[in-house]
Amino acid sequence: MQSFFYDEQIRRFLLQFTRIFSGFQVEYANENDGVNAAALIRVPVRYGDATRNAQTILQENSRNSLPSTPLMTFYITGLDYEQSRMQDPYFVSKINVRQQAYNPATETYETTQGNAFTIERLMPVPFKLTINLDIWTSNTNQKLQLLEQVLTLFNPSLEIQSTDNYIDWTSLSVMYLDRTTWSSRTVPISTENPIDIATLQFSMPIWISPPAKVLKLGVIERVIASMYDAQGDLNNAIDNEDLLMGTRQVITPFNWAVVLIGNKLQCLQQKYLTQEPSNDSLTPTEIVPDSNLLWPAVIDLYGSLRPGISQIRLIQPDETEIVGTVALDPNDDRFLLFDVDIDTTPQNTLDPIDAVINPLVTGPRPEDSVLQGVRYLLTEDTGSLDNPNPATDWVGANGRGLVAQANDIIEYSNNYWRVVFRAATETNTTQYVTNITTDIQYKWVGDAWVKSYQGAYPGGTWRIVL
Repeated sequence: MQSFFYDEQIRRFLLQFTRIFSGFQVEYANENDGVNAAALIRVPVRYGDATRNAQTILQENSRNSLPSTPLMTFYITGLDYEQSRMQDPYFVSKINVRQQAYNPATETYETTQGNAFTIERLMPVPFKLTINLDIWTSNTNQKLQLLEQVLTLFNPSLEIQSTDNYIDWTSLSVMYLDRTTWSSRTVPISTENPIDIATLQFSMPIWISPPAKVLKLGVIERVIASMYDAQGDLNNAIDNEDLLMGTRQVITPFNWAVVLIGNKLQCLQQKYLTQEPSNDSLTPTEIVPDSNLLWPAVIDLYGSLRPGISQIRLIQPDETEIVGTVALDPNDDRFLLFDVDIDTTPQNTLDPIDAVINPLVTGPRPEDSVLQGVRYLLTEDTGSLDNPNPATDWVGANGRGLVAQANDIIEYSNNYWRVVFRAATETNTTQYVTNITTDIQYKWVGDAWVKSYQGAYPGGTWRIVL
């Protein structure tokens, strides 16, 4: 059995009740002042359900001591279960809370996220709290002054809050004035003149909550399945890194995809990937204007984005990751600015190219003749070995037409075009080259050029590190 935890829930409502009536005053005529100015005296309020020991001290151990007036006292007269307000008693509300990081050295809060918790709140129990307020006065004038101040507050009720903790869903209540007893005096039968007491009865619908369960959150980056090897050995499966790497699964929120477009990342629903060119093509990826999925909505599912610190990791087919820090695009919430870590990207093995062109459609630019070192990646064949002198604008060595094939890279040097990368002879190599115009890196896979890491990443091939 868990140890008892006293939360002072009812006591907090009594404290709020005290604060409501702690500022009232009565007016006394100042007889020592020549202009008969009035003096305002604050009326004390006390909780009247005193213990025998406390009451003995207050009366100075004498039965001849009477309370001074004016005075207000209150006490509980009822705490009744209200079945009419009962809801599902087995309901559990879960709320995720993330703290702001606190630096104990500087005693200040930082702009980064601290600990994260899950609060499980159990269904509270409804009660009706009834409180009587006694107003002790020595004359009718005092009573009228106090009632005039108090009664105007309850038209028809007054809202109170027992705590400013926003996680406490039982802190709000309302106080109703149910009944007023004008005086405690009866028809006098002797010479005694007891103190006049007016009684106001108030009721409050309150909730009493059982203790909440607080769970500290961790960050789940990967969900690993199939931990046992073929022989059913758990330890061998854990120790075998190749087996583990081959069976792990990456879970992406809602199976959303991301597209890397230059230095920007756009989050897309899976259905929009059909609008993007394949990663196995040379065609650059483009923005999907029809998507209205905003990054803040994605990030808020798990925490807070820390610009320049939070990362997006793009998982490659060989299980390596392209890592970059991210920040929200200030002009469009659909995009994150992706600052890639060049140490995680493949290194170029070939000199950069200026463009990807179709030589049958696009000819040399006029400025190419004066710009040495211009390099193009070709998408189609040009020229023919059977006809070394075709009518072409691509002038090769010795004034002959350039003969090149699709996927070749050509360069303008010494006033003619020449092939500097011949795809037909590079079937067993892997090469990397960057298009300096679009800043897209391409990878040669033996029979075709594909985008190296720019492009679309379906769900399960990318992850967020906050």
